[in-house]
Amino acid sequence: MTSVSRHLAEIGRRGGTKSRRTLDPTTARAMVRVREARRAYRRFYTQCFWSYRADLVITTDDVAWVAEQLMKHGDQAAWRVGTALCR
Repeated sequence: MTSVSRHLAEIGRRGGTKSRRTLDPTTARAMVRVREARRAYRRFYTQCFWSYRADLVITTDDVAWVAEQLMKHGDQAAWRVGTALCR
């Protein structure tokens, strides 16, 4: 193993142990819902969100609104994403 490989392995090992954080399940689920809502906003922007800013920042408070707009103005694929966000 070369010295560069050893150095990179050490950096990776240290980074992995230091960056791990523990989240309670409620916070983790909320983060996933926000991530999915942001993804849906970008994916269905032209179909459901064309009258809003393209760079709108979706937060936890906006997840229900994104789901509602998807189910109200979207096709079947948007409806499925919207219902998944409601769970």
